[in-house]
Amino acid sequence: MKITCIMILFWFLSMLLLSDKSQTSKTGIIYNFTEKNYSLIPADINEDVQVLDLSYNQITLNVTDIRALQMYFLLTELYLIQNNVIILLNDSFGNLSNLQILNICRNSIYIIQRDAFVGLSKLKQLYLCQNKILQLNADIFVPLKNLKLLNLQGNLISYLEVPLLFHLESIILYGNPWNCSCSLFNLQNWLNTSNVILENESITTCSFPDMLKCYSIKTVPYEAECHSKFPSPITEDLYIHFQSISNWTFNNSLNNLTINSEHESLGKSWAFLIGVVVTVLMTSLLIFIAIKCPILYNLLLSYNHHRLEEHEAETYEDGFTGNPSSLSHIPYTNSEDTTVVFEQLHSFVVDDDGFIEDKYIDTHELCEEN
Repeated sequence: MKITCIMILFWFLSMLLLSDKSQTSKTGIIYNFTEKNYSLIPADINEDVQVLDLSYNQITLNVTDIRALQMYFLLTELYLIQNNVIILLNDSFGNLSNLQILNICRNSIYIIQRDAFVGLSKLKQLYLCQNKILQLNADIFVPLKNLKLLNLQGNLISYLEVPLLFHLESIILYGNPWNCSCSLFNLQNWLNTSNVILENESITTCSFPDMLKCYSIKTVPYEAECHSKFPSPITEDLYIHFQSISNWTFNNSLNNLTINSEHESLGKSWAFLIGVVVTVLMTSLLIFIAIKCPILYNLLLSYNHHRLEEHEAETYEDGFTGNPSSLSHIPYTNSEDTTVVFEQLHSFVVDDDGFIEDKYIDTHELCEEN
């Protein structure tokens, strides 16, 4: 009997120990470093940490932070709320294969590179709320094969491709400036035909155009022509352009000093080139004016005469016909000179024989009279 009681007591104690171990394994090791003014993720934390809260710090999630995160491969929850994260680089969480909750809300994220979430095959909840995201490529969600909750609330998203998330259960999209044109039709169709729940549907409304502002993106009416169209290729081109700008910005952040110096020299060279071009053009213009102006002035002088007015013509004629004695005062009484002058003076006078030509006189009758 005593042996039986001892066995029962031993079994009970072992069960208690096992339950404590399971409880600790479920809870895991928790580190709370909120409001510590950290600029980097600490690298001296216990590698068995499972819940790491680094909210309300100055962390940027740069290359050094990513290297530190690689050591905590047992992490199941990571909180980076209200830090200084701007870019999510490729493989930012590559070694966190056990991560289930990732919260990066209230940062300034506007670039998410295509392979930022690679390795997060067990992630179930992703919070990207209240950032500055303009656009998202659907390919970035491909590694998230078990994602159930996606929170994109409070960003700058106006268009969203249908995310390739087959296990997604709920999505939060309110607080974005949605453009409810034909390009958003596929997203609406996916929300209505899949099992995904649109959280806060009543306040997830259109911002453009004005006539559709009162509609939810899930219920906005589309014209018949939109039902046969895919998202506008212009939007895709803009996204590609945005991605190229994003890549350039990322490279700029990594090589800040070099690129700044290059930009300064480039700016100075452009200013110098513009100055040279303007100087050459102005010099050419001055030379052209200097050469052409005398010619133009002489041309104007050569045409500086006008027809005589009627009273001027009479005065000019009277000066020669009314006072013939004036010819006697002309010096050099050479006969040849006098003849030339006479011919010049009377070159404008029409010969008059005293008869008036009448076009109505019949020449035949005139001949008979003669």
